[in-house]
Amino acid sequence: MDKRSFLKATALTLAGSAISPMAFSFEKKETLNNLPTVNMSIEPISISERKERIANAQKIMRKEGVSAIVLEPGAAMDYFTGIQWWRSERLTSVVIPRDGDIAVVCPFFEEPSIRESLSVGNDVRVWQEHESPFVKVRQILKDRRADKGLIGFENTVRYFVLENTMSLLPDASHTSANPITLGCRMYKSTHELQLLHKANEVTLRAYEYVYSLLKIGMTQSDVKSLMKATQSKLGGSGSWCLALFNEASAFPHGTKEEQSIREGSIVLMDSGCSVHGYQSDISRTFVIGSATQKQKHIWDTVRQGQEIAFEKAKVGVEAGLVDDAVRKYYETLNFGPKYKLPGLSHRTGHGIGMEGHESINFVHGERTPLVKGMCFSNEPGIYIPNQFGVRLEDCLYIGDKQAHWFTEPPISLDAPIGKLTNKIT
Repeated sequence: MDKRSFLKATALTLAGSAISPMAFSFEKKETLNNLPTVNMSIEPISISERKERIANAQKIMRKEGVSAIVLEPGAAMDYFTGIQWWRSERLTSVVIPRDGDIAVVCPFFEEPSIRESLSVGNDVRVWQEHESPFVKVRQILKDRRADKGLIGFENTVRYFVLENTMSLLPDASHTSANPITLGCRMYKSTHELQLLHKANEVTLRAYEYVYSLLKIGMTQSDVKSLMKATQSKLGGSGSWCLALFNEASAFPHGTKEEQSIREGSIVLMDSGCSVHGYQSDISRTFVIGSATQKQKHIWDTVRQGQEIAFEKAKVGVEAGLVDDAVRKYYETLNFGPKYKLPGLSHRTGHGIGMEGHESINFVHGERTPLVKGMCFSNEPGIYIPNQFGVRLEDCLYIGDKQAHWFTEPPISLDAPIGKLTNKIT
């Protein structure tokens, strides 16, 4: 699986998926002994916080002239209501009107399960297998006097949901709900930052442990299983990992070709987990044995690229200029130009929160200015085809004036883990 597949799978595995400490195949008698400890006493998002989020969304709807928004299962539905569900041909939906209480539409036989995670509201309208769920959606909109004007749908909502809903609303038209949902979700509260910090703590401690166990002969599957198991044991859920060795590390998201660790191998790992729904995403690049001068040079260059991005990420700066600053530096060393290889073939970073990849991105041309509460990965790798790649990735958040790390990057290839920053206050 590539990284994007892992991120999608996270939404389906949530908190319950325990991974056996014996899951990795290398030295099957190995057990997860002497693990570091992580204090997991942090509280999840509260009911009052979800109510504040809904009120904020309604405030934006009034500003944008939107009558209501219709959500499908996913991060936005969880963000506002706590409902953790999946998408199927049977519609489950949340309607948030500009004024009044939210309401949920779901299949009759799913109502008890839906109510298990529903944190706010009590208006759950069920539909039987022979009925149209879209009639239920229309009735909610009528009851809230929101069946005229603009109805918002996120760009992830499936076309048949939009089409069938709008076919019953002759006096309404549809628009994007993204300005509303992203207008809430892009700017993290202190509590959200604390949850992100905790998820990154779990992943960093897992790296410390796994790095100490890396040995010649281990396969990519061995290392991935070990990293996922360690994060799960430390309290993370939905753990995922990429492990790219040798020439495979030149592909940012890997290849299907299996590799094993040998003397002098580059080991590029990209991993994360979730804590109460909030994601981590950290990459580290190691050399097993003695590193060559070229490996050291590329590693140091990437680390400097991270620092350039970090220093550029200040309140008011356009997000795309963070990416541009890194590429300008790389081009002075004959990498690129722009997205060409050898060099940095992907964006410098992506938004992160309840999803591993969120808007907006550190990417050329992104004009959105940075604002307090935004969170990003910072991962300006360098990839040399048929040789190796190096990626260092740590996540940051925008404070009152500038960026702050969740985890501080490592200082050198000889000390390649980094450290946890102070707690968010």
